Amino acid sequence: MLSPADGYVTNLLLREGDYATKGARNISVLDSDSFWVAGYFEETKLSGIHVGDPAMAALMGYPDPVLGHVESVARGINTPNTVAGDLGLATVNPVFTWVRLAQRIPVRIHIDQVPDTVHLAAGMTATITVGPNAAPASAHGLLSRVFSPGG
Repeated sequence: MLSPADGYVTNLLLREGDYATKGARNISVLDSDSFWVAGYFEETKLSGIHVGDPAMAALMGYPDPVLGHVESVARGINTPNTVAGDLGLATVNPVFTWVRLAQRIPVRIHIDQVPDTVHLAAGMTATITVGPNAAPASAHGLLSRVFSPGG
């Protein structure tokens, strides 16, 4: 049987002679052409981030950055204090420091170039920089993750 996509076999739980059971997950395939980086930027930084802007991801453990561009900026996030409780009323966290922190908004980075020295794996941590002079010291930097469907 062939995979519908080029990719990497990971989490192989079978050995020679094992039987596969319908519906049981015994193997995972990560599509090698579907990796992306998700950055979580403070809402105060969003005015400087636009779809198409160049982006750079500095992965932990690798000196060469992964290059890409902003593919999308999320239009909403979950607010825990507005979830309805058992009585249909908003649940408000009783512990609040009264210091309002900027929300983090997901920004999806499409990967355009991966250096030969970089081994991408879903779940890696990166520092993301967005803008024409994408450099690791940018004020737009933050910790993020590398993703792939199923990863």
